[in-house]
Parts: sequence; C-alpha cells; structure tokens
Amino acid sequence: MTSRNWVHLFLTTLVVGAVTTAVVGFIVRWSEFQQLLSDFNILEFLSILVWLMGVGLIFSILSQMGFFAYLTVHRFGLGIFKSLWNPVQVLLIAFVLFDLVYLRYNAFAESGEGIMSYIGLAVIVLVAGLIVALMKVKQTNKEAFIPALFFMVVVTVIEWVPVLRVNEHSWLYLMLFPLLACNAYQLLVLHKLNQKSQEERKALEEKVKTNKKAQKNRPTHSWTVILFLLI
Repeated sequence: MTSRNWVHLFLTTLVVGAVTTAVVGFIVRWSEFQQLLSDFNILEFLSILVWLMGVGLIFSILSQMGFFAYLTVHRFGLGIFKSLWNPVQVLLIAFVLFDLVYLRYNAFAESGEGIMSYIGLAVIVLVAGLIVALMKVKQTNKEAFIPALFFMVVVTVIEWVPVLRVNEHSWLYLMLFPLLACNAYQLLVLHKLNQKSQEERKALEEKVKTNKKAQKNRPTHSWTVILFLLI
C-alpha cells in the first residue's frame, strides 16, 4: 500500500470511529441527552458531542493498531501452521466466544442472574463477524471467510477487553459498535486500496519508462553545440 492510501485509510477510519461513537453514545444515553435538548442547553450538548467524538478517535486508533497487528500475526500463522492455519483460527474463534460468555458470567453474574444477557453480546459479535466475512467473500474470494471472521471476532474482543473488565453496561455498547464499525471498514476497504496502490505504482513505472525513452532520444548538449557550429 502506498503512503498516500495508508494516510487515507487512517483518516477515514478515524472519521468512522468518531461518527459511530457519537451516534451510539446518544442512543445509549438518550435519557440524559434528551433533557439537555428539552432545556435548550446547546453548549453542554455540543461539549458532550465533541467528547464522544474524541473517545471515538481513541477507539479508532485502537482498532487500527489491532488491524495491523492481525496482518502481521496472519502472516506468521501462514508461515508456521501453513494449511492448518484456518482450523487453528476456527478453534480460536470458538475459544474466544466461549470465554466471552463463561468468564464474564463467572466474574460478574449475581445470584439468580441468567446467562442469556452474557450470551447476547457474544451473539452480536458473532453475527457481525459473519456478515462482514460474507461481504468480504463476495468482494474477494471464499478463502477470505475464516480470516475475516477471525479478525472480526477474536481481534474485536481483544480490543474490547478494557471495557469488558469494568463491565459497565453503557460502555460495553459504546465501545463495541465503534470497534465493529472500524474493523469492518478497514477489512472491507483494504483490498480496494491495495489494488489502487498497484495501479498507481504501474502508472508511475510507465511514466518513468516514458521519461527515460524521451531522454535517450533527445540529443545531448555537446552534440547540439557541434551541430550549431557546423551550421
């Protein structure tokens, strides 16, 4: 990927994170913001909006760190496990989803509390991962399904850990959906930017070749002087 396209990916992912966090924040905490709007407290409303977008930028940077870390891990996995890398990823997906339910239920469930609410979050992550993985398959090929699902499930949960440890209800959703949005965006746009980078490199190489040919066909300065004197 060229540096220009990498900067484009970085900036647009920041925008996705900021906007998604702002939208989710207002939905999750609508009861608080509704009072501000009813009281026409515009300044406080805007300050909270800016704060949410700032938090979204942090989520976006965390997502991008996870994305580039996964690209490195994926290469190592292919080199170490070779054809077994896909089954290993499937096992890790199942392990992470199980732990997401089991460990949180053991750590935070109160007496008499059901496990369904803990399963619900895992289902959200899995369904989002399946949707994005299927979209990735349509854009590229069927071999991209398991890596895309692995990234959307395993990497998202790892990025989500700081809030999972706190288990504060509003923050769980406030962080989850921006992470899913940023991860999905990066995953789905990556091959387009790589293709665009290849086209830009080819165009640059052709331009360099054309310039070299033009320089070869152009007479040198000394020969130009000699011809001028002869004339």
